[in-house]
Amino acid sequence: MVDISTSGLIRQPARIERRATTGRQATRLTPEKLPAGVRLLGPAIVLVIWEAASRLGFLSPGTLAAPSTALWSGYEMLMDGSLLPHLAASAGRAYSGLLLGVVAGVVLALLSGLTRTGEALIDGLVQIKRAVPTLALIPLVIIWLGIGEAMKIFLIFTAVLIPVYINTHAALRGIDIGHVELARTLGLSRAEFIRHVALPGALPGFFVSLRLAVALCWTALVVLELINTQTGIGYLMNRARDWGQTEIIVVGIIIYAVLGLVSDALVRLLEQRALSYRRALGS
Repeated sequence: MVDISTSGLIRQPARIERRATTGRQATRLTPEKLPAGVRLLGPAIVLVIWEAASRLGFLSPGTLAAPSTALWSGYEMLMDGSLLPHLAASAGRAYSGLLLGVVAGVVLALLSGLTRTGEALIDGLVQIKRAVPTLALIPLVIIWLGIGEAMKIFLIFTAVLIPVYINTHAALRGIDIGHVELARTLGLSRAEFIRHVALPGALPGFFVSLRLAVALCWTALVVLELINTQTGIGYLMNRARDWGQTEIIVVGIIIYAVLGLVSDALVRLLEQRALSYRRALGS
């Protein structure tokens, strides 16, 4: 008996050592979180190369303006008041379509994810729309709504709705069955189940969809503002193209990029606060 016990004691540290080794390997293979600002290293290098190519004459202003020239042009437009009205018009279109798409996507996901009737009526239609590019609907929507603001907001709405629905619906379907059984045991009503189980369980998928939706609302707007508009960043870029003003085109691209990145950062901050309980449980 002594030999068996001793051999067991000898083998146990080996098992612990193997587990520790595996843990160290997993730690090395898992990338650590980058410090703040390091993610901007790549864009900064591209800007430096771009500026150097322009100053050395490898890149002509008629082909692409230098970043410094574009930034100065943007500053002048901001100071003379010609930029802010167009910026406000673009933001109004993008965020109006985003809000409508997010609300509709969440509501449809709840109806489809929590009821069989809703899934039978809704999911097939959404999957069909998912297969049809939003920009392919432009000619038909112009016939329906004209070429005004309603058309642009509606197309942004349809572009945003799909990722919100898909990810939220998948998150609802992935809720732990144990939570569902516990809700039944406690006798929760339908409204209480949605509030205390369904919505919290769908939050991770919803925030993934919201980040996709924020990006889509701006990418869709880039194209839509080239269609018969008199205001907006896309209108400025289209007019600058006619006059060969590449610095203003670059200003528009930078504005779209900054607005998209800032919106994504705000969503990530909201996600961290809303899902802070997950970090608390994991610690």
